[in-house]
Amino acid sequence: MSTLSVGTIKSASSAAPVFQNSSGTEKGQLAKVWVNFDGSGSERDDFNVSSVTDNGTGDYTVNFSNAMANANYSAVGMAMRDSTNTLTLLIRGDSTYGNSFTTGSVRLNTRENSNSLVDCKAACLAIFGD
Repeated sequence: MSTLSVGTIKSASSAAPVFQNSSGTEKGQLAKVWVNFDGSGSERDDFNVSSVTDNGTGDYTVNFSNAMANANYSAVGMAMRDSTNTLTLLIRGDSTYGNSFTTGSVRLNTRENSNSLVDCKAACLAIFGD
């Protein structure tokens, strides 16, 4: 087994680097977007996020610095309120709000067990796709 130790990995084109096995089968991707923010939409740290918009209690839009190639990406996340309350992070999208996946942003909600929108102590989101 070999170990590669470098400071920077750079693609030979404008596309993201591809991780392949020795047969040329793609084995993984890097997150295209990730963010950790608080209930006011203030970002603690991020990658490829221009801003987080606080649309109201428990309602946020994560805006991308560089747009995704299409809106068919996968978003995964979690939210935390405090030690006594469990929150659910939901990607917002239904007949009322429409599709929340756009190439430039994604809208999400934080809800407690009663299904009420609440501000979170922390929310984390990662996006994978083209």
